[in-house]
Amino acid sequence: MNVLIYLLPVALGLGMLGLLAFLWSLKSGQYEDLDGAAERILLDADDHD
Repeated sequence: MNVLIYLLPVALGLGMLGLLAFLWSLKSGQYEDLDGAAERILLDADDHD
């Protein structure tokens, strides 16, 4: 039962860290162009010249 004293704050801290990382990725625009990378891999590098 004493283990819960340590595990509960660690679990809450890791959850908060994950939430903050997700919110940072939303704010920095990581999810703006989801189809761009998928289409860019199909384009030939010589087509851009």
